[in-house]
Amino acid sequence: MTKSVLIVDDSAVIRDSLGFLLETEGFTVQTAENGLEGLEKLQTHQFDTIIADINMPQMHGYDLIRAIRQYEQYRDVPIIILTTEEEARDKKQGFEAGANLFLIKPTDPKKMIKYVKMFLHD
Repeated sequence: MTKSVLIVDDSAVIRDSLGFLLETEGFTVQTAENGLEGLEKLQTHQFDTIIADINMPQMHGYDLIRAIRQYEQYRDVPIIILTTEEEARDKKQGFEAGANLFLIKPTDPKKMIKYVKMFLHD
């Protein structure tokens, strides 16, 4: 069965390039440009992992992650933060919100694929 990934990022370049990369590796990809749109996608699709930015309009990434963790079916789904924020406090907030991994943009595409596959045991 094909694994499904949700990418939530306000940058169209990130959504498109990361989405393309994951699709070439055999993943099904959905994208959202902000946290609210991401939450809407969670209502209609089931995802095996979620990649989210922190600084987005309408809903901050930390708030998105906390909201995702409120859904029973998403309590154990891996969430990867992909952001330009590098401070230790940002990482701390990300993990406290419920993220499993915190990556800084730009991230090596091969590393991103490796992490997604690792989390999904693929």
